[in-house]
Amino acid sequence: MSRPAAPSEQTRVFTHVLHRRYALYTVGVLLFVILLGLLERVGWSRSWIGGTFLFATVIVYAVIGLMSRTTDEAEYYVAGRRVPAIYNGMATAADWMSAASFIGTAGVLYLQGFAGLAYILGWTGGYCLVALLLAPYLRRQGCVTLPEFLGARYGGVLPRLVGVAAVVLVSFVYVVVQIYGVGLITSHLTGFNFEVGVFVGVGGVLVCSFLGGMRAVTWTQVAQYIVLIVAYLTPVVWLSLNQTGSPLPLMSYGQQLAQVSAREAALQHDPGERSVRDMLALRAADLQRKLDDVPQAMVDDAETLAAQARALQAADASLPAQQRAERRYLNRPQTEEAARLAYQHQYDETRLHAAPLAGMPPQALPHAAGDPAGDAASRSAYEVARRNFAALVMCLMLGTAAMPHVLTRYFTTPSVREARRSVAWSLFFIVLLYLAAPALAVMVKYEVLTTLIGTPFDQLPAWIQRWSKLDPSLVAVEDVNGDGLLQLAEMRLGGDVIVLAAPEIGGLPLVVTYLVAAGGLAAALSTADGLLLTISNALSHDLYYRVVNPAAAPIRRVMVSKFLVLVVALLAAFIASLKFADILQFVSAAFSLAAAAFFPALVLGIFWRRASRTGASLGMLVGLAVCLYYMVTNQPQLRALFGVTLPLAQCRWWDIEPIAAGIFGVPAGMAALVVGSWLWPASPDEHEAHQRVVDAIRFPGPGE
Repeated sequence: MSRPAAPSEQTRVFTHVLHRRYALYTVGVLLFVILLGLLERVGWSRSWIGGTFLFATVIVYAVIGLMSRTTDEAEYYVAGRRVPAIYNGMATAADWMSAASFIGTAGVLYLQGFAGLAYILGWTGGYCLVALLLAPYLRRQGCVTLPEFLGARYGGVLPRLVGVAAVVLVSFVYVVVQIYGVGLITSHLTGFNFEVGVFVGVGGVLVCSFLGGMRAVTWTQVAQYIVLIVAYLTPVVWLSLNQTGSPLPLMSYGQQLAQVSAREAALQHDPGERSVRDMLALRAADLQRKLDDVPQAMVDDAETLAAQARALQAADASLPAQQRAERRYLNRPQTEEAARLAYQHQYDETRLHAAPLAGMPPQALPHAAGDPAGDAASRSAYEVARRNFAALVMCLMLGTAAMPHVLTRYFTTPSVREARRSVAWSLFFIVLLYLAAPALAVMVKYEVLTTLIGTPFDQLPAWIQRWSKLDPSLVAVEDVNGDGLLQLAEMRLGGDVIVLAAPEIGGLPLVVTYLVAAGGLAAALSTADGLLLTISNALSHDLYYRVVNPAAAPIRRVMVSKFLVLVVALLAAFIASLKFADILQFVSAAFSLAAAAFFPALVLGIFWRRASRTGASLGMLVGLAVCLYYMVTNQPQLRALFGVTLPLAQCRWWDIEPIAAGIFGVPAGMAALVVGSWLWPASPDEHEAHQRVVDAIRFPGPGE
């Protein structure tokens, strides 16, 4: 009988098998796209191509999930700790490339120009912190969840429970955003309405995380990364070829940026644009009068809408027109507070579009707002923008380093050395997309400014009508000045639609449009899977098993986790169906919460022996409290939800936006942890135990 293979040889054989399988899978993806392109040329309809992309990709993910199903505890929680570094890097990149990264990054660069780079700088910088401060040390401890690490490091139940609560809060906010993205993309692919798309997409999310836990999620995420990176790079390269003749967009999009800047300068002085801006300014003034007397405005609006409905009935207008008028009357705000919020939103939107370039800063402007060499108001606006840029970068870096579903991925590698290498691979695979995002934003803006603007309304491309029907908050056009031509100020183009509509904006084949949608779906599904698993594992392993029922058998703990995956997914789907806000805003909130809750407790827990149980618990609670307080008192929807009436100017600290609330939560949490550890230090026995844990985490063992 032959001797069993050494672990290193087993790893090499396993890795070789993975190379072969995923190489074949990649070839299959490319052949599938080419086949659908040929079918498009012979007349396949939009619905057939979109439906094929949706169901084929979901079926592939489902097959991987079914093949990876397990009830083994180690396989379910940490994929058996045998994922090679390169594949863990791909899985981490897919876990990371959420709907925000795939859909939102190029969108925010399109809308905000230079300011949008804060997201790329913050997210990529965060992985440097992961590699230097956290990943190797967390892997050396050998835990399966973040709350388990907190419990092992600090001892007792309280840090573990606070960690569970923070993991659930952060991950739930984030997973709602992913399921919103799933619904948006599913409805785009199939033509279902948004709410149906949400729940159809959730079925794809549940297949992997429910059946096979981390084992199924890992191998599915590798497959999803291949789809999403091919989907993202294809339109960038194609647009670059069409616009510049070069297949290397990173080398060529600078000339497109120069042309975009020239077109922006011309539009600022265009007579048609000026007439639209003047009319929008008058609308804004009318909305300001409504805000000054909301009760009277509600009465006037009710009379106007009722009169419009009666006029359509009297004129025997078409039934759909009458129904739309009746819906506008019935759906008008019924309370003064709701009306005030509606008027304020309309006022803000109208004022924004009344500004030059529809409120967008010039794409090449080297600062987000204001002018450091201008008058006092411009200098003040510049300083505020600069502070917010730096605060957002810092929050995203610290939030990335403390994001629970990202850190959990490094528990799945075979060794500490592989964990370090896995971080490097993660960063490489992530940067592939982040380097392409600025080029895509510039090329899409070039198409919009040079091809779309100035088009007669009766000749607008079909994608505008289709997207405006799907969600008017994403795409909407209106001939404000009645000249029959589309001006920039007459079009609303939401950041969440820039990537998904990029192929149609650039005139690319329909198959590319649906390839991009399939990539966005892969990004949203992969992150949603990881987040659902993070929530359910924290609740089942750290709350149910460690606190409620320590005698629970492993298979029972796994079944409880599977049940919780289902419950959390359905709850998140319901909230996502309410269409709360744009993707990137809520994602940024999740990063601030993660940074405030976990970064001080994790880093000081590794590098400061005196950090105590009470100090860590206090630090997490204070950091979260400060962060949540700043969000609730400054974010308009949360202010309305919690009935905050204090003037916004009194709630804003140094003019920092609420998405960067972590810039206050992290220092507050760190200070509370240090003070709490000094005031309530560990007992001598506990301190000695803590030292042993820190030494085991900090110092490498044999073979590392």
